[in-house]
Amino acid sequence: MKTEVQTSKSYTGLIWALSIIVPALVAVLIFAPQKLEGAGDWVYVLPHLNAALNSITSVVLILGLFFILRKNIAAHKTMMSIAFGLGSLFLISYVIYHAAADSTIFGDVNGNGVLEEAEKTGGIMFQRGVYVIILLSHIVLAAIVVPFVLFAFYFALTNRVEKHKKIVKFTFPIWLYVSITGVIVYLMISPYYVH
Repeated sequence: MKTEVQTSKSYTGLIWALSIIVPALVAVLIFAPQKLEGAGDWVYVLPHLNAALNSITSVVLILGLFFILRKNIAAHKTMMSIAFGLGSLFLISYVIYHAAADSTIFGDVNGNGVLEEAEKTGGIMFQRGVYVIILLSHIVLAAIVVPFVLFAFYFALTNRVEKHKKIVKFTFPIWLYVSITGVIVYLMISPYYVH
């Protein structure tokens, strides 16, 4: 029978393993020269689903904050569990999409996968710069926040309230930023989706 310390170490190890594997898997899928074939056109609905999941997650996170500030712990737990579930669904959908579809290029009006000179007009390069800055901050913080969200959730589930409070002080705003910028990135890139 495992002691509480051994169980805690097991979960800590699992959290760190997931925190490394998940971003690595996403990076491999995005930059893989070959995409999975045979998925069909249905995968092109996933970016729209992902934006909806991020939008709902943002609202649920804000509701979670609202409830905890009013000491409604039960409603807070419900909201944060929903946010965690939505984040998990988002991740599955995101991985499937990037395994099966090429990434869309901002400004690629004709959808040929190349940003041509003719497409670099009318302020598009400035807009592209803004998009890239938001996208990079979103990606970096999304990778960084994974272990902290997992630890925050673990501490809440194991009733380690003080540790939970300590970690969410910086985890919550990052998670909220990642959710909101996910929607912004979608709104900026969506005119260039081919499907």
